[in-house]
Amino acid sequence: MQNLDPDLRALQEVRDFVERAKRAHEIVHSWSQAQIDKLCAAMAEAGEAAAHDLARVAVEETGIGRVHYKVLKNLLGSRGIWNSMKSERSVGVISRDERTGIVEVATPVGVIAGIIPTTNPTSTALGKALIAVKGRNAIVISPHPRSKRCIGETVEVLRRAIERAGGPPDLVLSLSNPTIESTSALMKHKHVALILSTGGSGLVTAAYSSGKPAYGVGPGNVPCYIDRTADVPGAARAIVTSQSFDNGTLCCSEQGLVIDKPIEKALIGELKKRGAHVCSEEEVARLAKLCNVGGHMNADVVGLDPWRIAELAGFNVPRETSVLLAYQGGVGPKWPLSIEILAPLLSVHVVEGWKAGCEISMQMLHYGGLGHTCAVHARDEAVLEAWFLEKPASRIIVNGPSSMGAVGYSTWLMPSMSLGCGPQAGNITSDNITYKHLLNIKRAAFPRKDWLEIEARDHAWAAKFTRETAPRGSGLPGDPALAIAAPLASTSAFSAPAASNWQGNAVRDVPVSPSAGKGFVPKSFVNPTVNLTPPARVEAKVQAAPKAPMGSGAGFGAGSAMGSAQNSSASSVATLAPPPPAPAAMTPRPPAASSGANVGSRLSTAEIQNIMAHAGAGCPLGPCKGCEHHDVATGACLA
Repeated sequence: MQNLDPDLRALQEVRDFVERAKRAHEIVHSWSQAQIDKLCAAMAEAGEAAAHDLARVAVEETGIGRVHYKVLKNLLGSRGIWNSMKSERSVGVISRDERTGIVEVATPVGVIAGIIPTTNPTSTALGKALIAVKGRNAIVISPHPRSKRCIGETVEVLRRAIERAGGPPDLVLSLSNPTIESTSALMKHKHVALILSTGGSGLVTAAYSSGKPAYGVGPGNVPCYIDRTADVPGAARAIVTSQSFDNGTLCCSEQGLVIDKPIEKALIGELKKRGAHVCSEEEVARLAKLCNVGGHMNADVVGLDPWRIAELAGFNVPRETSVLLAYQGGVGPKWPLSIEILAPLLSVHVVEGWKAGCEISMQMLHYGGLGHTCAVHARDEAVLEAWFLEKPASRIIVNGPSSMGAVGYSTWLMPSMSLGCGPQAGNITSDNITYKHLLNIKRAAFPRKDWLEIEARDHAWAAKFTRETAPRGSGLPGDPALAIAAPLASTSAFSAPAASNWQGNAVRDVPVSPSAGKGFVPKSFVNPTVNLTPPARVEAKVQAAPKAPMGSGAGFGAGSAMGSAQNSSASSVATLAPPPPAPAAMTPRPPAASSGANVGSRLSTAEIQNIMAHAGAGCPLGPCKGCEHHDVATGACLA
């Protein structure tokens, strides 16, 4: 494969790696919880042990961030994530609800495509690999080209740990030469079941456009409101520590300070005590020109130290500077530093009161941070509740550092390096992505104890409109389907013994013969006085009609072809389900005397009406031929 064109080699690597990952997934597909947890524990321990080495390689390769803080991120991505899920079930039956009887069963997704950015490469690789394997999945990682070496080293650490623990190392793989084409091919590969994409909005859009299920997490433009009721020194400490955390490279880091005017001087003073530099108007203009390129953040300033950013902009600050503060008069294109900039540089907005602060915060969220994160420092419960209820942010960090809080490092949110922004931002979830998002959950359910009462109540309610107290198939007393205990044998003298495919005559209003009663029979054949209780099965012998002599054509004239065809019947026994006990007026009559044509047992109009009420549309006695109520000329039922 070394002689292949680099692009073709990258595409072939995708195919090979997905196949290898698929085979590894098939090996652990039926593993127990203990076996899977053993692999994850080994991976977490290996990641923790290599946290410093991986951090150093990441900074050397990407030039982004600070080694010390990347060590902290690696600890979060390994030990932190593992501790949050090590006691959780992810294999087989994971829960039983004693109240509802619901049983939940977890199954793996399969092969996952993991897209990883250059801002947090090693920690994100550690975290994604751990949550994938926890669910008995395999993952193929496509790293950002600027961070393929450090991510590759991270994956090797994990592969060796898996192998030492007795698992297939191909559960975790990383492309060695990723390209745009190979990343696209990975996301669209037929054996890739799901995509977990962390990065810019373009990459997230590509993931959602791949035709595969995807978790995409996008950018943030995080406002941080400091209310007049806030603990000012505490707020200043949280802001500076959050910006110092790997030089603000997490997308949940504060991007702008929205300061209530009465505490502006006090807060700025506290921030200066912690190394903040307040930029002059000229310095702000220089920073705007450097950091905002065509309305987007300049990638060359991401994760740099404040003194390096200032130097690139054309002015100098002490190397000990912790964060640059740049006053802005609003939010939007006219204010270039109001966009997301993943660096220790904060826009500053001064407002009068929390309602004005709310407005500026909303503008920032809608200007590139919708659905992601916001921060608020206040002790007024009314202000906090307004933030909780009104802000379109999936994580609201209160009185603490936003960057560490949103990823679950300084809070009890689920630790994660992938933060969903919800449908409002085009994401499928607003959660911190964990192993639970990489499982298929099956649910077994039993009928409720009160189900029959609910069913009967709702049928009764519906019957007010439909007048069907026991619709066909409902199983309620009076259900017409219950009247037919078994298929009824045909008793027609003109039919062969084979089962009939007769579906009933068309329902017509016809006069009733004098012998059967007076008046008309309604189309519905409903008799409200009829007992609808299903009848008991009985055995009844039905006497066959007398057999006509060969070729006599009795009833049809001599030489009739019809007559010559009906001469093979003998006496037979049939099993019938007769109608329920009838009133005295409905006592069966003896068979009528034959007048030449073969006829069956004669039933009264009321008896037939009763049978029809049980059977729904159509007569349950079978074909009409031979029934005295059948009009041979018109096909109508005279009953």
